[in-house]
Amino acid sequence: MTSDSRTFVRPSALDGAALLRWGRACLEGLERRREEINTLNVFPIADADTGTNMLATMRAAMQAAETVRIATTGEPSVSKLSAHDVAAAMSRGATLGARGNSGIILSQVLRGIAEAVIGGPLTGPTLRHALARASALVREGLSVPVEGTILTVLDRAADCAGACPDLSLAEVAVAAAEGAAKALGDTPAQLGVLRAAGVVDAGARGLVVLLDSLVSVTLGQTPERPAYVRDTDTLPTRSQSPIVSAAPGHQVESAPHFEVMYLLEHTDGLRVTRLRDTLAELGDSVVVVGDGTGSWSAHVHCVDAGAAVEAGLAAGTLSDIRIESFVVTARPDSIHPDAYTDAHTKSVEQTRSLTPKVGVARAYSAGQTGSAVVAAEAVAGTSLSEDAADRPADRGVLAVAAGAGAAALFEAAGAVVLGGDDAVSSAALLAAIRQLPHREVLVLPNGALPAHELVAVGVAARDANRDVLLLPSGSMVQGLAALAVHDRGRIAVDDGFAMSEAAAATRWGSLRAATERALTMVGTCEPGDGLGLVGNDVVVIDRDVRTAGLTLLDRMLGFGGELVTLLMGATAPAGLAGELAEHIAQGFAGVEVAVYSGGQHGDLVQIGVE
Repeated sequence: MTSDSRTFVRPSALDGAALLRWGRACLEGLERRREEINTLNVFPIADADTGTNMLATMRAAMQAAETVRIATTGEPSVSKLSAHDVAAAMSRGATLGARGNSGIILSQVLRGIAEAVIGGPLTGPTLRHALARASALVREGLSVPVEGTILTVLDRAADCAGACPDLSLAEVAVAAAEGAAKALGDTPAQLGVLRAAGVVDAGARGLVVLLDSLVSVTLGQTPERPAYVRDTDTLPTRSQSPIVSAAPGHQVESAPHFEVMYLLEHTDGLRVTRLRDTLAELGDSVVVVGDGTGSWSAHVHCVDAGAAVEAGLAAGTLSDIRIESFVVTARPDSIHPDAYTDAHTKSVEQTRSLTPKVGVARAYSAGQTGSAVVAAEAVAGTSLSEDAADRPADRGVLAVAAGAGAAALFEAAGAVVLGGDDAVSSAALLAAIRQLPHREVLVLPNGALPAHELVAVGVAARDANRDVLLLPSGSMVQGLAALAVHDRGRIAVDDGFAMSEAAAATRWGSLRAATERALTMVGTCEPGDGLGLVGNDVVVIDRDVRTAGLTLLDRMLGFGGELVTLLMGATAPAGLAGELAEHIAQGFAGVEVAVYSGGQHGDLVQIGVE
């Protein structure tokens, strides 16, 4: 072991401040060992990101803990923080920010500590309990436990901590770390793919870093470990990276194409168990774990990413959906019987703020909502039971719209509408695309979702029978401009380009009433103030909503324009549309004005300038 040259006093227990120090030491250790851990990564997917995932998860844990520290004590002091304050924040932060299999398992180690320190600081006996609890939580969360992985090493750490005759915190920590390191060295003998690649388990190596960091905080000395790297001659090329199933020794006919992760809330133990079973039927590497306060994190490698999302919708409220795409082909001379080649192209998207509500087309314009599977007649007036491959290739447009009037405008122009008063989620958009009978689908998101969520939806929606183009419409007025140039006679790419160009040529803004005091880029607004936005940025604040609308028009038309579209909201003040139209007529000669009743909530008016 290496020791700190300064005088070190062994703590008998770790309070909140000391747990923060341990967390920071974990971050430093994972940062230092990240590339080493990434290099070891061959199971369950050879994607070389286990170290990166564990570091990202630990960062999320520490961000949550630092937030609690500042909120509880302020900057100068952490003396008021209890061990449970910090550990619970770390557990929740890790669960919400978990990345990959290893990150989810790391969150359960932190949850074990959080549950162990409810009544006091972290001591030798409570550390024993924490590791035993973490081991049980991880086994409970896995659909198919595999020996020779972080699971086995965590078990050994817990066993060695429990068998330690000295109950001091430092000695229990040393026993756990040494037991984990010994078990880490044994992992190649337990898992064939590790043995074939000449490596130890990557996630388990990360766990040893965490336990060694605990030793450094409690003992003042850092254990010395060998460099766990394989000879570069054994490193697979990009076309040789193995993808293996979660059950070594069992030949699998096809490998998973996607890694799907999401957060789950508003559920219960029975539905979580059903979700775990359903995900296990869809794919492998299934982990579903909780933070102990009602939030759950789910992970699966599967072929059908959409089905994995729909399984989550059936279990509760989803958020933070994350989809990674793997391009996989079979390889007869694989280095392991269960291995597959991986031209590992990743497309990582992170989505937020999702709800399980979904409805489509006429069901939405009537203000109704339903499940993720909506009757075909509500989407296109035809049955979806027919095989899409048997139909002539055709093209449909799916538009997101808020408000019955706006929905009617899009429908009249030939689009299928996904909308309603509630926010549209990524999961709802994915389900709506999958409901369409068309071979080609053009999607007008109209600002309902950020770009990274749309990319994730596109990855999940495309398949051999459907091509999907998501167009860059940031608002409903841009979507209407795009739909006006839609032409099925063109090929899909040309049609999508023309529609995208029309949307981009439409400057858009909105008029809103402030609901709370807030700081904007042009100053502080008070409740009731009129806010004028260009795109997503506030550019006008006025005590009078009508005046704010007139000023906004002046700003937007100052750059020129030939046509102004006013899409009036459900709560727009009486006479506002007339005032805005009159202001344009008097101040901007030759500019045409089109006024429609949109019925949307939130925006009093959406403005498009072409």
